[in-house]
Amino acid sequence: MLICGLCLFGQYLFFAPYPAIFPYWEPVLAYLGSIAFPVYYIYFRLLTVDDHFSFRVHFKYLVVPLLIATVYTVGILLTPFEQYKAWLYNELLFPDSSQIQFLSVMRKVVKLTFVVLLVVTFVHNQKLLKKYAHKAEEYYADMHDGKFVNAKLLNYLLLFISISALVAHVLGRRLLLPSDLVINVIWLIFAVSLYGIGYMGFTQKAINPAYELDDNNFDDQVNQFVEEVKCEVNKAAESISTGPCDDDLTVSQQQILSKLVDAFERDKLFLNSNLNIMDVVQLVGTNRTYISAIINKKFNQNFCAYVNGYRLSELEREYLSNPSLSNEQLVEKCGFGSFNSMKRAIAYRTNLSVVEWKKSVLKNAVV
Repeated sequence: MLICGLCLFGQYLFFAPYPAIFPYWEPVLAYLGSIAFPVYYIYFRLLTVDDHFSFRVHFKYLVVPLLIATVYTVGILLTPFEQYKAWLYNELLFPDSSQIQFLSVMRKVVKLTFVVLLVVTFVHNQKLLKKYAHKAEEYYADMHDGKFVNAKLLNYLLLFISISALVAHVLGRRLLLPSDLVINVIWLIFAVSLYGIGYMGFTQKAINPAYELDDNNFDDQVNQFVEEVKCEVNKAAESISTGPCDDDLTVSQQQILSKLVDAFERDKLFLNSNLNIMDVVQLVGTNRTYISAIINKKFNQNFCAYVNGYRLSELEREYLSNPSLSNEQLVEKCGFGSFNSMKRAIAYRTNLSVVEWKKSVLKNAVV
């Protein structure tokens, strides 16, 4: 969001106006405006499919915008400064100057690039969110940690602010902003909005922490492949010696399942409000893929639903033992990260509100 903030600062310098400063900021604004959306797309890739930033992998998204901004900057440097400075605030000046003609063309290209990248980035971000939204439930025990709704809101907010800034720039200072007070108020609103976006982006957790593109995790892929080969060998041996296992699980899978159940029923791992699947992986001694597959195969659930099932059972026990407990106390005792998380878990499992669920639990206990 720093890039967007600097872009808006540049727009502020133009509209205020500060003619002594803005000409020097214009080339910077061209670079920032060109890379803002590619950088934002890279951020969304880091939330969904890429586990870390790599200059080698991600620079390709920046090449064309940087090239366009560089050509525009070279044109600025080749133009007499006084002409360039006057042209910034009145593009009709110096129509016969070849340098100004070139700047006019390149400025239109920069603006067109801004619009195209805005649309492309928004659409591709939406596709990433749609494709990988469910992945958070395979990793986090609390769906709130995935913050899928927040990520969508981030995308829409950036779209709104970008379009607003673009419209303001196209309409111009005299038509849109008749007084300095209006200018300052509008840009203050933009600044607060950007702060909100920045805060949401900073606190946003990965939507797909279990990244599918593991090109840089070769050792993990090898280990997983070895485990899969062992599993197939065990399965073949078991089918010969003992016949198929219950629920079509191999002996090794049954052992993992036994450790998993012990971790939740004996050790009550679900009481950890920050629990994620990697915590279970470390305790059980296998990999994420196997844990997810076994939970799905045995219980027909994802990881999030599996954990919340235990939390809801604990919630029912705690509430029946002491109905006077507040919602906050129940949240803390049962491993939910927040009241909203508890409310969502209850609604997902029972289609009831918290109040309705409490009445239902008490009624069933009496019966």
